[in-house]
Amino acid sequence: MNQTIAPRVRTLVLLLLAATGLLFAGAGPVSAHAAVTGSAPQQGAVVDKAPTQVSLTFSEKVALSGDSLRVLDPKGKRVDRGDPANLTGTTYAVKLHGGLPDGTYTVTYQVVSEDSHPVAGAYTFSIGAPSQTTVSVSGQTAGGGVVGTLYGFGRYVSYAGFIVMVGGAAFVLACWQRGAGVRALQRLTVAGWLALTAATLGLLLLRGSYTGSGKVGDVFDLDLLGQVLQTKTGAALVSRLLLLAAAALFIAVLFGAYEKREDEEKRDLTFGLAVGGVVVSAGLAASWAMSEHASTGLQAGIAMPVDIIHLLAVAGWLGGLAALLVALYRAPADTPVDALAVRRFSRLAFGSVLALVATGIYQSWRQLGSWTAFTDTRYGQLLLVKIGLVAVLVGIAWVSRRWTGRLAEAVVVKPREESDPVAVADTDTDAETDADEKEPARAGASGSGSASASAGKGAAASGKKGAAGSDKADGQSERAAQLARQRAAIDTARRKERRDADPNRFGLRRSVLAEAGVAVVLLAVTTMLTSTEPGRTEEEAKAATSASAADASSAGALTLDMSFDTGGEDGKGVVRVDLDPARVGGNEMHVYVQRPNGRAFDIPEVKVAFTLESQDIGPLPVVPDHITTGHWSASGVQIPMAGEWKVSVTVRTSDIDQTTVSKNAQIG
Repeated sequence: MNQTIAPRVRTLVLLLLAATGLLFAGAGPVSAHAAVTGSAPQQGAVVDKAPTQVSLTFSEKVALSGDSLRVLDPKGKRVDRGDPANLTGTTYAVKLHGGLPDGTYTVTYQVVSEDSHPVAGAYTFSIGAPSQTTVSVSGQTAGGGVVGTLYGFGRYVSYAGFIVMVGGAAFVLACWQRGAGVRALQRLTVAGWLALTAATLGLLLLRGSYTGSGKVGDVFDLDLLGQVLQTKTGAALVSRLLLLAAAALFIAVLFGAYEKREDEEKRDLTFGLAVGGVVVSAGLAASWAMSEHASTGLQAGIAMPVDIIHLLAVAGWLGGLAALLVALYRAPADTPVDALAVRRFSRLAFGSVLALVATGIYQSWRQLGSWTAFTDTRYGQLLLVKIGLVAVLVGIAWVSRRWTGRLAEAVVVKPREESDPVAVADTDTDAETDADEKEPARAGASGSGSASASAGKGAAASGKKGAAGSDKADGQSERAAQLARQRAAIDTARRKERRDADPNRFGLRRSVLAEAGVAVVLLAVTTMLTSTEPGRTEEEAKAATSASAADASSAGALTLDMSFDTGGEDGKGVVRVDLDPARVGGNEMHVYVQRPNGRAFDIPEVKVAFTLESQDIGPLPVVPDHITTGHWSASGVQIPMAGEWKVSVTVRTSDIDQTTVSKNAQIG
């Protein structure tokens, strides 16, 4: 690789690293693809008698195991019995032991959404009256940690391997059949197969820990692996491995028997390889479509074939682009990629882009559902980034297409070769041989008069000269071979120099390299999209949650959120006051204190006061009991009359730092 090319390749490597960083900057716990939209008992509720079961309603169907739903008493002991069961649709429940004492109970859940992503969380409710509990509800996440990072990296590698393998093979078979004998293209395609195979095996091992405990030590747990094999995702990964065995046979034929066939024989084999390659590639693409976003939600029967076409189009475009880049930079000087191959790839890429646009429009409509989801949901925001990258990629591809046209129209006049290196070597050898033949002839002519007198002496000399001539001939032959190799190397270097100096080919190289750089970032964003909650699902979950909150509000419950800042170090946060049923008489009050990032805030003291200024009543002080980190509760809070009450909350974050915040609300 020459000095002009090296900086651009380094730029591509930096883009790859940046894309990988982009991928894992949003890693950690994945966005939930199934959200809790309801529960019984509700979060923070205080019930008079112990329920017989706890139920949760999700925004979509989920997969459960024996430990998916757990209910813990104030001491952290499990009080649920039996395995959780599906009641109706998306509602799941677990039975409770009878005779549960009063106190605060914690419900934890960890399930797998229908599109294969883990979801976890926790909340509390109380029986009789709230109490202190040793169970922490903060930090309930799924899919995070080291295992989550490794799983995300494995997903990225699997997509990249599929694209490179399928796109590389398609480029050779459909665009540049001479490329079957190019080592660089062989290595590229085989590297894609190896990456996809290794990533699939890794995902299969990581899956159990990823959707469960998240512990690295559970990666090689055979019991977990057995459970994974019984799931939809496990079956998809095993199917992918089986199809990769068929793909290995296809690659062996493409770069083995196919490359050695004559042109006429290749025509017969090309059709068979094309059909087999499409079948295997579609099967591999289906292993994603049947286990992720496309397999659940609206119009799954249409979405899965569309997703397969989308993946194949991505592989044909971006994978073929990678193969073209390798061919332009790494193909031997005596086998340069020609303009016809580039034009064929241009047509293949154009068809792939059309397929991407058509399938992408359908997928966007299906996953978003509304225009507002583009800006109001994380999925929509990532989709906008993806659309922008595709637009940039198409623009660069248009530039590449112009360079392709110039390359095809250019008339390249190859300079006449100085001489054939083998002929030069032969000429030198013949000249030296002629000189050797003339030398004994002159010696014979000058000594003809004394030939008979020195016959014996001449015979001896002739014998010595014959041996010396044989050694000299061997030396001349070796020197001729060495000259031939040197001439061939010089000739190859000159052809490579002329090829690299072609301005049209150089321009095409630069534009294709730029395409590849954008494609690497695009792949990272696409991988993030596959692990992000679809906008339609997120908006439906928000609507369900809002409806639940509205129902609670109509029942008389009151929730007030107030930001505070005590002025000291680590003194900022948010305090929430829940008053139920927010009417005249006795009320249940819960106070939650959180940090700005949403985590529970452990502070020394919280006080609440109610003032009805219009009637000059109050302030009526209430000192709630500390239940757990960031949670205080008080029962029997008396509101003497209806009106617009001022609710004041005093928050103390240290011995000397405290503040009071207030908000007005209609009670009664």
